[in-house]
Amino acid sequence: MDEAPATADWIPGRCVPVAPGVRRVLAPNPGHMTGPGTNTYLVGRERLVILDPGPAIDSHVAAIVAAVAGATVVAIAVTHTHHDHSAAAAPLHAALGAPRRGAAPRHREFHDATFVADLPTGDGAILDTDVGELLAVATPGHASNHLCWFEPGERRLYTGDHVLGTVSPVILPPDGDMSEYLDSLARIDALAAQAILPGHGPVLEQPRAVIAALIRHRLMREQRVLAALQDLGPASIEALLPRVYADVDPALHSVARYSLEAHLLKLEHECRARLADGRWRAR
Repeated sequence: MDEAPATADWIPGRCVPVAPGVRRVLAPNPGHMTGPGTNTYLVGRERLVILDPGPAIDSHVAAIVAAVAGATVVAIAVTHTHHDHSAAAAPLHAALGAPRRGAAPRHREFHDATFVADLPTGDGAILDTDVGELLAVATPGHASNHLCWFEPGERRLYTGDHVLGTVSPVILPPDGDMSEYLDSLARIDALAAQAILPGHGPVLEQPRAVIAALIRHRLMREQRVLAALQDLGPASIEALLPRVYADVDPALHSVARYSLEAHLLKLEHECRARLADGRWRAR
């Protein structure tokens, strides 16, 4: 069956068609930051790529191995090497022998130390499947080594954590960078994709509207940072956090703190804020 179902099936371990020639296996790792879980995509039918193998959970690895039985796995590719996207690459490589494709990060913090690229992969790399080529598009921001994968033939874009199905991604300094993230959003917007298949959450059918909304959201948050700096004067990140993220559940503030730091570093780079004695102030 190649046609995507009208209602998404979000049962972990079940192999579900989401587009012609593309199936999804949902990992059993739901949470605040992962939504229903990590989406592992099988792109192709008889000659396919396992894209974002997901966390190293035995049942998830077994479900992927069962789903690709009888097919030729061209590559086990990742969008980036955060644990929930890449850790299953090692056991899948051991089981299937397919090469692992991905890029190395600038900083190791938050990244999966078990991931080893058999063939280092950067911007412009191509993987060939029987439903068309997958083109690597460098999209640093959430992580320095983030790649989106684009199908030029079907104009489908696999976005990992660069664009998510239900929430905006966290930017994680020092490896993540807010300026790079915004630049990368502009880059994928220029691809004029017809569908986004994110690393978490449902397929998004209006990519340009989704990307525009993400850019607006980030610029709105930046304005809140600047307003808080003006109102509070020299202030620590801890003092700025509840003001800038007043609209976010306080239970998520420990995660939002990373994006706040990324916004402040962007403003510092642009000479619009500066850090002195542990406190941030507007310039």
